[in-house]
Amino acid sequence: MRSLLFWIGLIAVAALGLGFWDFAQRVRIPAEEPPHAQAIVALTGGSLERLSTGVRLLEEQKGERLLISGVNRIVTDEELLVAVLKVNEELARCCIDLGRRAEDTLGNAAETAAWARERRYRNIILVTDDYHMPRSLAELQIAMPEAEIHPYPVRTRWTDPALWRSDLAAAGRLGGEYMKYLVIRGREALIDVGRPKSDDAKSDDT
Repeated sequence: MRSLLFWIGLIAVAALGLGFWDFAQRVRIPAEEPPHAQAIVALTGGSLERLSTGVRLLEEQKGERLLISGVNRIVTDEELLVAVLKVNEELARCCIDLGRRAEDTLGNAAETAAWARERRYRNIILVTDDYHMPRSLAELQIAMPEAEIHPYPVRTRWTDPALWRSDLAAAGRLGGEYMKYLVIRGREALIDVGRPKSDDAKSDDT
């Protein structure tokens, strides 16, 4: 019995290690140029470049409106948009919304879904840090299964192999993000199990 548990544990550790390695490789892939979409969403919480990238995409007319989700309640619109991001005041007034309800990635997804559905957006560019993108994308896909989400990750130093392979803190940061991503995927699997199959739904309607 102990031998069996040992091998099960060894296989689990190996699977986690291989999964982390694949995760670390995928988040380092350069972002592809996003298509034109109805809207752009940039998430706060990491590098400021997330927000400046969202503004740049809006200026390039990649989307008609930008939501910055998770803005601190004590930060005013003018402080963030004008003083920090240097946004043209006309553009700020017409085309940028600041969401202040979200406090974490799950909250970002809920805030984004409510904002998008209110405006009937179903085609969205999502901007966040590269290591944060898999989890953010998964949360938003769960919150808005009807929408087409185009990920546009911002490159950070945390995903540089030269850093996380030699720095324990960097590896821990990336590894922690990978574990959070696995939790979301596990929750998503449970949600899928609870959903009625399409055939069952049809039979119920007949």
